[in-house]
Amino acid sequence: MERRDFMKKAAIGAAAAGTISAPAIAQDKTKLTMVTSWGRGLAGVFDAAQRVADNVNAMSGGSLEIEIKAAGELVGAFEVFDAVSSGQADMYHAAQYYFVGQHPGFGFFTAVPFGMTPTEINNWYYHMGGRELHDELAAEFGMRGFLAGNTGLQAGGWFNKEINSPEDFQGLKFRMPGLGGKALSNLGASVQNIPGAEVYQALSTGAIDGTEWIGPWADEKAGFQEITKIYYTAGFHEPGAALMTVINNDVFDSLSAEHQKIIECASAEANVWNLSQYLANNGDSLQRLVNDNGVTLKQFGDDVWDAFGTASQQVFDENMDDPMFKKIYDSFLDSMKKSAGWISQSESAYAAQRNRILGV
Repeated sequence: MERRDFMKKAAIGAAAAGTISAPAIAQDKTKLTMVTSWGRGLAGVFDAAQRVADNVNAMSGGSLEIEIKAAGELVGAFEVFDAVSSGQADMYHAAQYYFVGQHPGFGFFTAVPFGMTPTEINNWYYHMGGRELHDELAAEFGMRGFLAGNTGLQAGGWFNKEINSPEDFQGLKFRMPGLGGKALSNLGASVQNIPGAEVYQALSTGAIDGTEWIGPWADEKAGFQEITKIYYTAGFHEPGAALMTVINNDVFDSLSAEHQKIIECASAEANVWNLSQYLANNGDSLQRLVNDNGVTLKQFGDDVWDAFGTASQQVFDENMDDPMFKKIYDSFLDSMKKSAGWISQSESAYAAQRNRILGV
């Protein structure tokens, strides 16, 4: 594909110019540069990147060190993919759906509309073929990755008006990345992909009419409740958004087997820790948004949900002529059905009865 050829040529050109970085090794100590898509201190997402780095530094006893660069400190938020693919940086931490322009299949490794919950995506990635497919796709760009965070189910978002029908999306300027954003475009929205650190300003100035970000805790930290009071708490676009540590293949292959395993395990621990971080904070934040900030909680109507479903399937269908996309889609859907088949009969049924009896 032309975009992959371009990336390979860019890497070759960078090498010829002497710009490809190699891990800094001195006195048996290796230092890697991690660029991220996150503003420094951005709640949850930057925490996940920092957790990976702290884990690696501690587990290696200091023999492997990761230096984090926030968005804009070395490259822009959406430039991390190219930076690591070309060797300008060693590794990145980001959401893979930011890079559906390189290949739409990357969306599955963060979240896709009507896709997997965190439990389901972990099942797929670790045990049902997801990791192997990600390795295959990422290898085309000279990289490999590891799950390293999850936001949990993301909210439907903040709006400057109520959404009472699918037609209300016509002309709406809305921030939503990934394949979910493409689905919203099919409903007539003017969709924009804006780095997280820049969303508040865009919403406050009217550059956008609404935004999704993550959920109550991260959204409260971002301050969106200062701008609008209309908050839809359930969204179709990201039921369990995974984050990833992605490393240049040449850099990874140059590391010892011990250091390779440390990066993998450090990322896996951050994956669990980060999801718990979000879920542990969302409840209290939601109460504050309502009780202290006058936010009104909303749910989309069934006709809006149906429109989301139709628009999302159009996005999938538009990409089915790409063999790799279809291969990932088929594996993803098969795994989701198998996981959901048991969860719906066990965990979901239990939770419904528990909540009914305890009044949760």
